[in-house]
Amino acid sequence: MFLPLHDGVPLQHMKTPVVARSLIVICIMVHLVFVYGPLSADEMVGGFGLIPAVLFGYERLPEGYPFVPVWMTLVTNIFLHGSWFHLIGNLLFLWVFGDNVEDAMGHLRFLLFFLICGIAASFVHAVASFSMVGASMPESFILPAPERPLIGASGGVSGVVAAYVILYPRVRIWALFLGGIPLRLPAYWAIGFWFAVQFVSAFFGADEGVGWFAHLGGFIAGAILIPIMRHRYDPVLARAAAQELQTPR
Repeated sequence: MFLPLHDGVPLQHMKTPVVARSLIVICIMVHLVFVYGPLSADEMVGGFGLIPAVLFGYERLPEGYPFVPVWMTLVTNIFLHGSWFHLIGNLLFLWVFGDNVEDAMGHLRFLLFFLICGIAASFVHAVASFSMVGASMPESFILPAPERPLIGASGGVSGVVAAYVILYPRVRIWALFLGGIPLRLPAYWAIGFWFAVQFVSAFFGADEGVGWFAHLGGFIAGAILIPIMRHRYDPVLARAAAQELQTPR
């Protein structure tokens, strides 16, 4: 539905977004282990993915699983991806938006921000999946099954997207829409469209394999945290950057 390509906003306070780039490298390395390592995909997902029913103690995995304490799967699931397409999609969002958010926060704060958003996203997904157990829900609502594992960085990435649109709402970004249409739109339009898709899909989407509620949870966490955690952000420079990028050349 929406795939960002380029924004062109220059960094103001650092030369290299070390954390954003490091997270990209880590996710790629973990995926290489996921694909080519000694453990099968099912073992990796069972050992490091977040399973809501297990997190809340209603189900137990076979002996030896998970490979980390259950609470830690709120974090470890962030770095697993089910396919190269899943991985590249998340990392492209992080590549386009992460540098400017890290620039506004600094390295350490950005790392904490990303992890907190990812954890919040995982927890919201787990709560949403468990709300269907024993509850009478409208037939149109399609909530995730509590036994289905959650993996992927999209929750943390969603927090980064929320931070970016708050910091640079009027900056025009190039993105692919609706299956490949290239458009250059203000961030608040592009990301607003993306958020609307996530919201509708979370309750009425047909694909139960996507962590829609994780996307919403990460986005809300990012929107709450960015006013607290930004410390090197100048709104005057942000407006100037938006105006400069909109000026025809």
